[in-house]
Amino acid sequence: MKSVWRFVLVCLPAVLFLSCAEKIEIGDHRTIIVDASSEIEGADGSDYAPYKSLEAAISNASDGDEIYLFPGEYEAEPESFVDPLCGNCTEHQTRVNATAGFHIKDKALTIRGKHTDSVILITNAGYGILFDHSHGSVIQNVTITGGKRDPDGNATDAAVVVRYSNVIVENCKIINNDHQLDSATVGIGGVFGREGSQITIRNNLIENNGWDGIALYRGASAFISDNFINMGRGAGIGITWDSKAIVIRNRISNYWKGIGTFGNSWAVVLNNIVYDNLGWGVIATGFSMMEVRNNTIARNGNCGFAVWSEDARGYVKNNIIAFNGWREEWVCPCVGIWMNGKLENFPVSYNNVFGNEAGQYRGMPNWKGLYGNIAVNPLFIDSLDFRLAPESELYGAGDPYYTNPDGSRVHIGAYGGQEAFSD
Repeated sequence: MKSVWRFVLVCLPAVLFLSCAEKIEIGDHRTIIVDASSEIEGADGSDYAPYKSLEAAISNASDGDEIYLFPGEYEAEPESFVDPLCGNCTEHQTRVNATAGFHIKDKALTIRGKHTDSVILITNAGYGILFDHSHGSVIQNVTITGGKRDPDGNATDAAVVVRYSNVIVENCKIINNDHQLDSATVGIGGVFGREGSQITIRNNLIENNGWDGIALYRGASAFISDNFINMGRGAGIGITWDSKAIVIRNRISNYWKGIGTFGNSWAVVLNNIVYDNLGWGVIATGFSMMEVRNNTIARNGNCGFAVWSEDARGYVKNNIIAFNGWREEWVCPCVGIWMNGKLENFPVSYNNVFGNEAGQYRGMPNWKGLYGNIAVNPLFIDSLDFRLAPESELYGAGDPYYTNPDGSRVHIGAYGGQEAFSD
């Protein structure tokens, strides 16, 4: 069994990268122009007669077309619909009443703004931008905001919802989708993938939204890299049910919880900085498999890293897990590593576990000095700069099997290894 899960964790990155990064190549296509200031009658999306409405452009676009947005605000008129499936219900075949803002269905479109700060999409809906059976779509260089929470608590509301689709979301600001209803505990998330979708989510700011920053449900897979995910409720990144993800070089802060795998999900979690969240930093639970390597997990309210199930499998290696446990216990003890599972299923090696409020380890032996684990002050540059000071003992202190880009022995933390944050 041990060899099986090791094979899965090693092979998963390559499989996910190929599937998530794939984009369908289209031969003939046109570029449709949209300008919020246009007053031209009989608009056709050309340079001389641009559409005023993004919805009109989407409606008149064909598979493979590009929609180019000039600076301005584009406000959706939401449509009500019945989602035949519930992404996050125990019974998947649960009908859900929801609303969609901009709806891309049964075709692949590239939606590209001139500049992220100047092209504002106000969705006015629970499913802000809904990609549905859309294979090969891209959305770039826009701000997505102004979502409205659906009253149905089962609706998987998010600024971007991807169902049965293959989509790239990059260089976007997904912000201030913070509308709440007393009738629904959950709010509006950032990017949600569902029903076997393949998503690349990279170089985005996901901030001040009302629920998970990124969530995957029901067989979705994602390559999640280089995002800043800040200020929200729920989890910064939640990988649930039977979904799969590579999670690399993200900064996740000021959520209830940082990164989590649940259900039967698989994840490779590399070189992330997870800090200042209220509960845990990184957690593996259910029957999930998680490789946790070269992350910096610091100053989270309760535990830094937790295994919360005897059936969860994976390993934790080359991480900095420091200064966690500054608030009253809520979801886990205020320790560095909480092994509420089977240690033989989740080996712990070459980590720096230091300065955690209620101790370094719980549910397992204190492994300081064993299996490469150490306990020293990491010496960060400052409170928001998690690079290591020149005198840090963590340079070259990781597992000797791994190297840095220059071929030297790997550093411990998010700035070590082949996939590290650059200085």
